[in-house]
Amino acid sequence: MAGLFDKQAEVYLNGRPTYPKEWYSKLAALTPHHTLAWDVGTGNGQAAISVAEHYEQVIATDVSESQLQHAIPHPRVRYAHTALNITDEEVIALLGGEDSVDLVTVATAVHWFDLPKFYNLVSRLLKKPGGVLAVWTYGGIEVSPTFDPVMKRFHDTTLPFWDNRAHYAFDGYKTLPFPFQSVTGFGCEGNPLTLAVPAKLSFEGFLKYLKSWSAVTTAKYQGVDLLPEKVVKEFEAAWGDSKLIRSVSYKAFMLAGKVKL
Repeated sequence: MAGLFDKQAEVYLNGRPTYPKEWYSKLAALTPHHTLAWDVGTGNGQAAISVAEHYEQVIATDVSESQLQHAIPHPRVRYAHTALNITDEEVIALLGGEDSVDLVTVATAVHWFDLPKFYNLVSRLLKKPGGVLAVWTYGGIEVSPTFDPVMKRFHDTTLPFWDNRAHYAFDGYKTLPFPFQSVTGFGCEGNPLTLAVPAKLSFEGFLKYLKSWSAVTTAKYQGVDLLPEKVVKEFEAAWGDSKLIRSVSYKAFMLAGKVKL
């Protein structure tokens, strides 16, 4: 996973949507205690700093050192690099031992993980019975009836360059294994909660969003430019005006659950 996002760490910081604050309030309401949260695959820390508004401490980890170099500082967030060869026991020690974590969050990253290994680790770390794991992703952006077909055609050109694990995100986590006790109102395995992420977006911001895609970076590394001037001009024409700020909506999907006892 680390190599997929190392190369575009800075553009990732500026190109991804911000998740709504109310998501974190609702997740915090699920846990009886608010001592410690673990944000996994934290990237630039976007989710971690919002979780920290509700928990005394957040430990935010990532396998990508370059992503962590762009992480957003917060007094209650401690960032930690977890190398690919880190052991489960080392992760557990980093988090303070088994049954120590109130909330585990994974924002648009769990589909890259070794799922059986990660879920076993979460099951050991979460407090029981109150600890909660919440994972979410977003897939697709809705702009306008004129723009959206252009976006669909572009997305189709990126398909050969995605890692195979991205299919979980493409299908909105409907096929993502999630062996946890479902939490009312937050979906369940096979039926995730559907959400929307509204945003105000400039055309420049939209291009940064596309450039943050791992498939775009992978293609470029292989000598294929998926965003040549012709494609950018087509996007610009459909946008309406390169200086126009548009109201857009990202489709999002969430699952939350507790350890089955």
